[in-house]
Amino acid sequence: MESKRTLVLGATTNPNRYAYMAVNRLLENNYEVVPVGIKKGEVGGIKIENDLEKIHEGIHTITLYLGPKNQLDYYDYILNTKPKRVIFNPGTFNVELVELLKKNGIETVDACTLVMLSAGTY
Repeated sequence: MESKRTLVLGATTNPNRYAYMAVNRLLENNYEVVPVGIKKGEVGGIKIENDLEKIHEGIHTITLYLGPKNQLDYYDYILNTKPKRVIFNPGTFNVELVELLKKNGIETVDACTLVMLSAGTY
């Protein structure tokens, strides 16, 4: 199985948030996870990264948990990470970012990471 190292953008320590659930479900499914967000702390036993200057190598998927208005500050970070795909979870779809990603050869998926994991389509 191809390693789908996943960066969760919008990671949080709040167990009621979907980003929190996604990190834990990805870990349960044996994916390597890099949580990135503005919250301090950890999720799934992994420290949430806050440094947007630190670009992670070998990221297959970025799964977004930021609303469109909060994504603008992350455009360069996402592009510099060079993922193979970006998943736009419910409430995150952004036509401008989708077009930017496609221009850079990055696959975009309008779906829910949690549903994809449950359905075995991740």
